[in-house]
Amino acid sequence: MGLGIDTRNKIAKRAAREIEDGMIVNLGIGIPSLVPNHLVGKKHILFHAENGIIGIGPSPKRGEEDANLCNAAGYPVTIHKGASYFDSSIAFAIARRGKLDITILGALEVSETGDLANWIVPGKRVPGIGGAMDLAKKAKKVIVVMNHLDKYGNPKIVSTCKLPLTAKNCVDMIITEMAVFEIQQNQLILTEIFQPFSISEVMEHTAAKFQVPAQIRVNA
Repeated sequence: MGLGIDTRNKIAKRAAREIEDGMIVNLGIGIPSLVPNHLVGKKHILFHAENGIIGIGPSPKRGEEDANLCNAAGYPVTIHKGASYFDSSIAFAIARRGKLDITILGALEVSETGDLANWIVPGKRVPGIGGAMDLAKKAKKVIVVMNHLDKYGNPKIVSTCKLPLTAKNCVDMIITEMAVFEIQQNQLILTEIFQPFSISEVMEHTAAKFQVPAQIRVNA
């Protein structure tokens, strides 16, 4: 089930809190592309895209898009002063050498041990896995932002992924419209919930075992 733009921005804003000055960050398509719009007070961050840009800025205002300037998903972007352009081989070398501090990705499923499935639903045509494997395995921190449920109302946080995997044991944090989870030592831990959802609602809509600490942050 789809999320409205306000909810998508809420998820992106929470993900932006994980980014610190000086980091190099890669963003996936969809909700991740909204993250640069929420970096209040953070100035020295380099956003990386597999199509060969480092130094991406916020989304352009309507009517100010540059047809020759886009991210890896083809959506228009702006750039900061000092941004660099390079070919895809350099873009992937940055990822594969472990130079990315964070990658923020969407997902179809995430398992309770941090397995990620985010590139194909069998039987449907897709352009390919792209750089997802490299990003998931080589970034220093992998954050997944996604709907808590799929369009049929099924949980996307599961005990074991049924869809083809992108990478195993790679996800460090999951942020949905309901809650924030961390994965530590192959264990799923509920750390935050978003209003108006309750812990019991999160449990009801999560098909995986997770720990509930005594103290959980509640986000508006």
